[in-house]
Amino acid sequence: MAQQNLFIGSLAYATTDDGLRAHFEQIGPVASARVITDRESGRSKGFGFVEYENDDDNQKAVDQLNGKELDGRTINVSLARPKEDRPSNGGGNNGGGSFRQRSW
Repeated sequence: MAQQNLFIGSLAYATTDDGLRAHFEQIGPVASARVITDRESGRSKGFGFVEYENDDDNQKAVDQLNGKELDGRTINVSLARPKEDRPSNGGGNNGGGSFRQRSW
């Protein structure tokens, strides 16, 4: 079975991977912690993911850290949804801001 990730929202732009890891290690050993950054600017997008070594720590983290403060911001902690469950962003060839070829 795949490890379950936690989604961490409302992160301060100053929060780093190491800071995120340290905050969540108060619950248990963290396998990975990453703040998602913009590909071009390198700036934090304000959310990240944490994966515990023990899946039992996921619910403890949601219960104990959701609504708590990290780097001056109140964070949201929830179980991450699998990629296939996320809604589409409207991209592709059916509109949604994609390039439309001229018919001439």
